[in-house]
Amino acid sequence: MTRRPLALLLSLALALPAPLPVLAYDLPDLGDVAASELSPAAERRIGEQIISQIRWRDAAYLDDPEVEEYVNRLGHRLAAASNNPTQDFDFFVVRDPTLNAFALPGGYIGVHTGLLLAAQTESEFASVLGHEIAHVTQRHIAQIVGKQSQSAMLMVASLLVAVLAARSNSDVSQAAIAAGQAGAIQSQLGYTRAFEREADRVGLDTLHGAGLDVRGMPSFFERLQRATRMYENNAPAYLRTHPLTTERIADMENRVAAMPYRQVLDSADFGYVRAKLRANAGQPADAVRDMEDLLARSPQDEAVAYGLARALLRAGRADEAARQIEALRARAAPSPWLASLAAEISLARRQAPAAIRTLEAAQQQFPAHRSLVYLLAEARIQGGQAEQAATGVRRMIDTRSADPRLWQLLSRANAELGRRTAQHRAQAEVYVLRGSLPAAIEQLEIARRAGDGDFYELSAVDARLRELQQRLLEERRER
Repeated sequence: MTRRPLALLLSLALALPAPLPVLAYDLPDLGDVAASELSPAAERRIGEQIISQIRWRDAAYLDDPEVEEYVNRLGHRLAAASNNPTQDFDFFVVRDPTLNAFALPGGYIGVHTGLLLAAQTESEFASVLGHEIAHVTQRHIAQIVGKQSQSAMLMVASLLVAVLAARSNSDVSQAAIAAGQAGAIQSQLGYTRAFEREADRVGLDTLHGAGLDVRGMPSFFERLQRATRMYENNAPAYLRTHPLTTERIADMENRVAAMPYRQVLDSADFGYVRAKLRANAGQPADAVRDMEDLLARSPQDEAVAYGLARALLRAGRADEAARQIEALRARAAPSPWLASLAAEISLARRQAPAAIRTLEAAQQQFPAHRSLVYLLAEARIQGGQAEQAATGVRRMIDTRSADPRLWQLLSRANAELGRRTAQHRAQAEVYVLRGSLPAAIEQLEIARRAGDGDFYELSAVDARLRELQQRLLEERRER
């Protein structure tokens, strides 16, 4: 069976129930969302269940704080300029070379790495995010479900869980059966032309409002359309799930022509994120050769130089990577990407103090970058500064208690300090966020028996244990 992320195909299917009749080329009345059976709260709950399965059970999910942080920063910039800036959004990345992006119920938007690499400008990439944001803000999912039934959405959500369970099972025949079910559903689903055109128009306004180049949308979709000739009958995934017509492209071009011209340069982050994805793709030796070839053609390209340093580190050539990144940092503008890589190289060379110094300085300069917090905690744990690591992580948890990476780091720091009660208490929160209450309860029971907690900590453990036991009981009753 192919390793293609079936879960994501089904995730997209959730947003694309059985086609409705095409009403007209001018935008029609797409329905009264207020009358929909799927409330915003229910939509968010369904999205949370699906994204939990993707993040914790799908190997294709890209667990890279830097890449995810970049996509979220750009996505939230667009969301703030959308026609519903109060809508919650969460953007994530999937390790898949195909050109695709998709919206889940409740504002969860997934992006394939192939789409990031295929976009030639940041505005092109942002145009796809803007389109997906529009599907959410216009509540297209809720409208379609309102015309059918909420049970249809729940049925597909249940099938998604079944497919993910099959993927994690070694029984290939079981997985193949689930894959066949997924394909059968996917083949019957698709956004209507009316919804696609509305997402184009709303997304274009969002792109403009966010200060990006609106020409990115028609140019990217034109290139996608030309690519269909190369793919023959196997069109890019985005075109199969978001049918693209000549009329849609013409409509976008006409609207762009009426908008004021704005030249927008790509951010440095856009170059660094693409270089990181390239450097981490394929075999390490091949990645080094590819980045060396690119740098030979563009010796002044700082993102490519960064990519070469990362590829060298990945290939186990840390000393060469160190020379490459030091030379780059001497001439390039300060960046959290460069600081993070320099620290990673120092850790690989068993120079934790140097990594800590680099990250502490970078955190002062770029306080909004959470990826630096994670790496600094890791460096402190490796460098024998577990107490400082725990203190820094706890400070972040005060404002980001739903971040499993922070709880995992806190658990590790406490383990280094020999604080078993605190270690298992933190690990319990990791399992809570993963949706595994039995495992969380087990961790709290271990924490209670550890014997090194004081009265206040043990009281907190007991209170949390009772709370989770009650939640588990209620969940079982609901089932």
